[in-house]
Amino acid sequence: MLRTRITLVVVAATLLAIAVSVVSSYRGVTGLVSDQFDRALVDRADAVAAVLDAGRVPAERPDTTEQLLLPDGTVRPLSPGRPALPVPPGALAVARAGEGAVTDEITVGDRTYGVLARGRGEGHGALVVSQDYAGAEHVDRGFLQRITWTTAASAAACAALSWLLIGRILRPMRRLAGAAERISSTQDLGTALPPAGPDEVGRLTRAFEVMLDALRRSREAQQRLVQNASHELRTPLTSVRGSAELLQRARGRLAPEDEEKILTTLVTESVALDELVRELVELATDRQADEDPVPLDLAAAAEDCADRFRRRTGRVIAVVTVAAATADRAADRAADGEAAGAADEEAAGAVTVLARPRALHRCIDNLLANAVKFSPADTPVTVVVEAQPSGPAGVGGRATGAAAPAGRLSVRDRGPGIGPDEREAVFDRFYRGAGTQSTPGSGLGLAIVHDLVTTDRGTVFAGTGPEGGAEVGFTLPRAVPAARRPGP
Repeated sequence: MLRTRITLVVVAATLLAIAVSVVSSYRGVTGLVSDQFDRALVDRADAVAAVLDAGRVPAERPDTTEQLLLPDGTVRPLSPGRPALPVPPGALAVARAGEGAVTDEITVGDRTYGVLARGRGEGHGALVVSQDYAGAEHVDRGFLQRITWTTAASAAACAALSWLLIGRILRPMRRLAGAAERISSTQDLGTALPPAGPDEVGRLTRAFEVMLDALRRSREAQQRLVQNASHELRTPLTSVRGSAELLQRARGRLAPEDEEKILTTLVTESVALDELVRELVELATDRQADEDPVPLDLAAAAEDCADRFRRRTGRVIAVVTVAAATADRAADRAADGEAAGAADEEAAGAVTVLARPRALHRCIDNLLANAVKFSPADTPVTVVVEAQPSGPAGVGGRATGAAAPAGRLSVRDRGPGIGPDEREAVFDRFYRGAGTQSTPGSGLGLAIVHDLVTTDRGTVFAGTGPEGGAEVGFTLPRAVPAARRPGP
């Protein structure tokens, strides 16, 4: 449990801090008490020596024992009735010399004494003062006991306070976890998340909200795709099934021309069904998703696609690269000190865009197929490639934040054209214009163009061409070459 683990970490850190403080304080207190006892022992020796020099007997103290050590080693207690205490090894040398001092500790039974032996002059031996350390040991034990209880109480208070505060801090996290568990168990992406605050949990909540919004939009798009696909698939499947059942019931009794008509219908609807399924798979999976955008010559890609359609359909398809305005813009950019390579490329009319190769060819193929399908067979189709100095423009454009400058490709035909109220709708899935209901097709070609182009940070547009008919196309970000480095 996260709350328990954090509380244990806080308590462990608190105990470590208390332990460091206790050890430091104990050492300081022990040294201070020891100094005080040593100073008290010296003061008692001075007082006893002064009293003896005055010819009087020193007053007794319960914690000290005074005795004289004669040069011959004889010990004479100054307090009658008290037993003589052992003297430290160096005390006899001080007594014989009559000068100097020695400090030591002795243990008698379960008691420890601090001993000070000080010379009283030649021939007079030494004064030996012993002080019981029981008081110091009592202070030491009292200090340890108080510190132990204080530490235990502090740790308990720290644990309780940390448990409460950490629980309060983690409350938004528990709410978020509860909402995530409800979403996981109910699959209800509309479950409300707790309010997002300014802290890290709030950032996590906002990230979850963004993720849920994306999942909701994805699910809605999938549901719409399934509904639309089921509706679109129903028509060719019904036609194929009806034709097949008719052939089955007739069993060769149909006239050859009727049988030929039914078989033609079967083939036509099967082709339409195959195309629809292929478009659906393309739209749902985006097979170009594993590609990385690379610099591509837009005019060369357009010419390659146009050449395939010329051979396939026999239509007149012209590819026009608008270079005049591009050259002017290149000269302006060169005057501004930009890359010479970029200026030379634009002046030559090349339009290099940043896109995925297969996705770009798929988009141009769909635009050409759309133009060929909805325009008379004896009319030309024109592909116009040009460079734009800023973001994409065009009537009916759907902007997605493409960078400037941009490369623009448009396909113009001489068909019925696209009305002003349809310029946005033509990029919707399964959309069929009012005048194109009888034309074969799935209504997914331009929707695939929209999805592929917007994935590469481009835009799509639709409108009416300069000579009538439809003009449909897209813009993609330019791939500007790196600046040429000057020579040595």
